[in-house]
Amino acid sequence: MIITEAHLIYFSPTHTSKQVGEAIVHGTGATNVLTTDLTLKPVEEMELPTSALAIVVVPVYGGHVAPLAMERLENIRGTDTPVALVVVYGNRAYENALTELDAFVLLNGFKVIAGATFIGEHSYSSTKYPIAAGRPDTHDLELAREFGKKLRIKVEAASCLETLYPVNLRSIPRPQQPFFPLFRFLRRVIKLRKSGVPLPRTPWLDDESLCTHCGVCVRHCPVGAIVKGDEVHTDAEKCIKCCACVKSCTQQARVYDTPFAVLLSQCFTRQKEPKTIL
Repeated sequence: MIITEAHLIYFSPTHTSKQVGEAIVHGTGATNVLTTDLTLKPVEEMELPTSALAIVVVPVYGGHVAPLAMERLENIRGTDTPVALVVVYGNRAYENALTELDAFVLLNGFKVIAGATFIGEHSYSSTKYPIAAGRPDTHDLELAREFGKKLRIKVEAASCLETLYPVNLRSIPRPQQPFFPLFRFLRRVIKLRKSGVPLPRTPWLDDESLCTHCGVCVRHCPVGAIVKGDEVHTDAEKCIKCCACVKSCTQQARVYDTPFAVLLSQCFTRQKEPKTIL
């Protein structure tokens, strides 16, 4: 079966999903690549043809596909278009995110022929509390390219769309999770919630004098929660805690020091590996 174009679709506030998606597309060897970046704004309604190969890559927030990513995917439909679904999570767990995405795209006219789970540096990760720091690393990206190669081989081996068989994403291998670190994490989360300690609603500036009002955080915020000229404030009603503003700040002025960062950093030190299914 010949695919005339590859269509990469991603939502990636801190660029981890983007890196994984681009590596997969590179691995497919596709020469005609169309890219739809859903990070900063929704797209107008579009319909992908049957002859396209779609690759959808989204981050996981709290065990679910980032809600804003799902919202912005609504305008993209397929016509029995083959698609590979990829979720990127911060080394804790992706829970049901992949199957949520599967059910969503099936309703939107896609045929799921492959799936993958990759690890990206957690949004809450910092120098003080690293959580999957530096992921995806060179090893991850090589695995992503290899996944892309296998994806191309699967498509080319099919004589037609009917023989390009779908996959059951519930069968994807789960990464190994040591019991005791997970138990400690869950116990501490329960204790934290019972304590009534208020959790920060948005990133903030510890030292406002560090802010140069360059506007980088404004340009990187997916929801317009920061206004040019007033970069020291973040609209809590809009903020999705993606920490794009923290990661992009050239002065390291913005922080998001949540107690969950401490727990994640301490309880999930063993680095998980990407998993795929084709």
